[in-house]
Amino acid sequence: MADKKNTSYPKEKINILFLENISDAAVKNFRDAGYTSVRKLNGALPEEELIKEVKDVHLLGIRSKTNITPAVLNAARKLQAIGCFCIGVNQVDLKTATGHGVVVFNAPYSNTRSVAELVIGLSVMLIRRIPDKNKAAHNGIWAKEAKGSYELRGKTLGIIGYGNIGTQVSILAEALGMKVIFYDVVTKLPLGNASARRTLKEVVSEADIITLHVPETNQTKNLINKNLIKQFKKGSILINYARGEVVDLEALAKAIQEGNISGAAIDVYPVEPEKNGDKFVSPLQNLSNVILTPHIGGSTEEAQQNIGEDVSNKLFQFLEMGITTGSHTVPELSLPPQEGTHRILHIHKNVPGVLSEINTQLSKHNINILAQYLKTNDEIGYVVLDVDKKLSDQALQLLKEVRNTIKTRLLY
Repeated sequence: MADKKNTSYPKEKINILFLENISDAAVKNFRDAGYTSVRKLNGALPEEELIKEVKDVHLLGIRSKTNITPAVLNAARKLQAIGCFCIGVNQVDLKTATGHGVVVFNAPYSNTRSVAELVIGLSVMLIRRIPDKNKAAHNGIWAKEAKGSYELRGKTLGIIGYGNIGTQVSILAEALGMKVIFYDVVTKLPLGNASARRTLKEVVSEADIITLHVPETNQTKNLINKNLIKQFKKGSILINYARGEVVDLEALAKAIQEGNISGAAIDVYPVEPEKNGDKFVSPLQNLSNVILTPHIGGSTEEAQQNIGEDVSNKLFQFLEMGITTGSHTVPELSLPPQEGTHRILHIHKNVPGVLSEINTQLSKHNINILAQYLKTNDEIGYVVLDVDKKLSDQALQLLKEVRNTIKTRLLY
């Protein structure tokens, strides 16, 4: 965390809301820094309840179950930033958040190892057909046989999506003596002896085990469909610990029932229960050599601790210094503190003339800018100004009156 310092807005009046049982590390970080108005709720909230809760919230922390819709963002007029304590940000309407000048952070790397280790563990379990043997033993049946059980060593692992998690899986798989092939829409430098393939078809037709590590986009929806499944190597295994919409589960179930695919491990689903204890239904239930888990790929104590530290630190740095490194909405700026000044943040629509008007207005009133930083994206611009302490209140008022202003804040 950054050094404790006073912000222009009293810390005790900054309202922070954490949903979905976010790690206590995040709560502790803010309370240790002097922010006393921190609330933590265990579950996600439906849109109607969330709209009521966010009206006076300055910082919001969520995980993957909370949907931040345009209606929620329109109601959250004081909201400065959203921390997604997970890998993705697809649960947030980023376009609306950008338009409102709300910074959105996440933790894209913090649970990488947790997922990668589990994928390797699942590969061992499925290639040895442990789910079936485990079920038989629980049912009082002794099923001691080697038929259909294999070692990982010498087998081919196909990785679809060679990013942070995919590359970690690649390294671990090679250490176990596997051959690794991969496919990614972006050209990637292979690690170790891994080799790229030009098409999905090449990967699935060669691999004994296929593991998915892709984001949820229009292009990846039903990526693994009945037509592609027909190209899978007979008897191969599919692991999806990526996103729920990536696999056509009905087609996968049929392939398993027909014996074309010998096993699967699935952690994410097109529709998931809202909370623990809710009913869960899947076409893969009660199929042979199938492991179903409740979206726990990154759910380890270490990962949750790391995520809590990572995202809360990003939120803290933005709140206290205006730093937006890792933001998916407001342009990224990383800037050092400037001694003897007051810092003002100005978020505006990215149209010609805004910066010129800012500088003109401050110059006309003899307000000296000691340091200035600007970065833009397609929709908005983000300016950080360090100005003379004596004139900062006047400067703030002038900046609020600049045309196309979205949000202005005196930081310290």
